[in-house]
Amino acid sequence: MLAFILRRVIQALIVMVTVSLISFCLFQFTGDPVLFMLGQDATADQVKQLRADLGLDKHFFVQFWHFLANAAQGEFGISLRQGIKVSKLISERFPATIELALAAAFIALVIGIPMGVYAALRRGSFMSQVFMTISLLGVSLPTFLIGIMLILVFAVILGWFPSFGRGDVTKLGWWSTGFLTKSGWHHLVLPAITLAVFQLTLIMRLVRAEMLEVLRTDYIKFARARGLSNQAIHFGHALKNTLVPVITITGLQLGALIAFAIITETVFQWPGMGSLFINAVSFADVPVMAAYLCLIALIFVTVNLVVDLLYFAVDPRLRVEKSGAAH
Repeated sequence: MLAFILRRVIQALIVMVTVSLISFCLFQFTGDPVLFMLGQDATADQVKQLRADLGLDKHFFVQFWHFLANAAQGEFGISLRQGIKVSKLISERFPATIELALAAAFIALVIGIPMGVYAALRRGSFMSQVFMTISLLGVSLPTFLIGIMLILVFAVILGWFPSFGRGDVTKLGWWSTGFLTKSGWHHLVLPAITLAVFQLTLIMRLVRAEMLEVLRTDYIKFARARGLSNQAIHFGHALKNTLVPVITITGLQLGALIAFAIITETVFQWPGMGSLFINAVSFADVPVMAAYLCLIALIFVTVNLVVDLLYFAVDPRLRVEKSGAAH
């Protein structure tokens, strides 16, 4: 188990160093940050002095080493557009994106798994066909269109939910949360559903496919021959084994929810990291772009590591294989 964790940690470090190198190259090939900060009217002495202050006059590998050291401490310099620390900008926007992604993941799991189980156990029923049609629409429709439709129906026509913003938030140290206010929950509903639709349909179709596969295995036939009830077979044996690959997909999709919440945040003007990244791209704010890439890579690596450990813990076959290999 320890060797397994150690290998995964080493792989994670290699990935993070590679992403950091790509992010650092943004500084080298996306224009001169000194000119962005001083403007076109700066004198040669001012440019030279600022380049020395920022360490841009040093060798490439020396600069990259300093970049890695600062990134490990969560420091990515000063935003070229706003003139404040990138770490401060990230800390202000990070909670909004995390809460949106968690809410979307919760919706996708709570609704997607039961729908998938029902569609597998009642394949020929009317509701099963309805669920499959809904899943096809969820996979096919782009996220921005789903968001616009929800705004039109539930915000403009019915007036049940607000169409933009995060609502009132409560400060818990540096973390700002909308989970503790009624307004925060009210503003969260539409963007969370928009972000969850694709993940929900993906989980539903995956659970259905895996459930049908498991129900055809020999040990399910033996369980029926022993006289076990359908409930015990379906939920005590089949569903338990169905959830093993679902854990992997769900974990990876959580990282995708955080990384690709950009469209949802733009549609609903949600003050998260996605909208911050869009503004950074528009103004060539390279430090913010680099920080965003490194943070998203760290989230993916961490989630992937946790998923691997959960997979190792849930699936006894992996433990047996590792033990056999060790002997």
